[in-house]
Amino acid sequence: MIDLAAWAPAAGVLGLAFALLIYIKIARQPAGTEKMIYIGNEIYTGAMAFLKAEYTILSGFVVIVAGLLAWQFGVPTAGAFVTGAIASALAGWLGMMGATKANVRTAAAAKDLGQGPALWTAFQGGSVMGLAVASLGLIGLG
Repeated sequence: MIDLAAWAPAAGVLGLAFALLIYIKIARQPAGTEKMIYIGNEIYTGAMAFLKAEYTILSGFVVIVAGLLAWQFGVPTAGAFVTGAIASALAGWLGMMGATKANVRTAAAAKDLGQGPALWTAFQGGSVMGLAVASLGLIGLG
């Protein structure tokens, strides 16, 4: 009998590889005019600053809750909580990277190529986050 649980981490790594390939494909698409590129870079900078501030605050919360979990339920439970928090933060970071790359490229595709290519670019940008969440979940649970 095949143990599917043993394959979960491998499937997660494969999913992350696909997310990376999609991200690379998005990053290679034209980003539009100089002004569009400038605005896209500003959005990226703001998004990364937001994540840094958010993760700084959340890390304190994670440490406190992990300490309480370790005290009440043991170190393995606290470790699982911290691992889940790290996976969640990583998924958010990967998703934000994909979204900020895709947003200006979606606008450029709409301007230059029309609605269909723009929709496809936007869909691919969202799929980076979706694949990252599912893949990291498989790795963590496996």
